[in-house]
Amino acid sequence: MAEKVKVWFDAEADYLEVRFSDVAGYMKETSNDAVMERVDAAGHVIGFSILGVSRFRKDKPLEAELSTL
Repeated sequence: MAEKVKVWFDAEADYLEVRFSDVAGYMKETSNDAVMERVDAAGHVIGFSILGVSRFRKDKPLEAELSTL
């Protein structure tokens, strides 16, 4: 069975959030100023968000490294 992924996009704020789990967590900075990762209490990545989505070029992917434990 496939896991569900939840995606939210706020066009007015130009903000995208993707969650892999509904577990409680907190946002943590990444090496990319536009990307934040959501991690649980144990430090596992449970989602991420991107601020300023529309400014990224369609022909070049946005890259960010998310934590892994």
